[in-house]
Amino acid sequence: MTGAAGGAAAGAVVGGPVGAAVGGVAGAIAGAVIDPPPPKVIAYVEAQPLPAQPVVIQEQVVVGKPLPETVVLTPVPEDTRYAYAVVNERRVIADPKSRTVVQVIQ
Repeated sequence: MTGAAGGAAAGAVVGGPVGAAVGGVAGAIAGAVIDPPPPKVIAYVEAQPLPAQPVVIQEQVVVGKPLPETVVLTPVPEDTRYAYAVVNERRVIADPKSRTVVQVIQ
């Protein structure tokens, strides 16, 4: 079941037709965030050199949460749905539009 379908079903149970519409939108957003990047994107990010200047932020880097605007994201050429950065000594893959972290590579 996709995020949209799951959200719509849960929303319908709680709030009827309006709940289904709201739940579907929320579920679609959440579903899009959780989808992991394909292996070729992960391999590309792992192969990139570490930056000369480390990027350190106070916030924890967590899947599903956006990165601060101060973090520069570099697009993944093979798949522009993703961008990456090295933050707090961890490689991070994010959605470049929302800046939402989709995977943290250990």
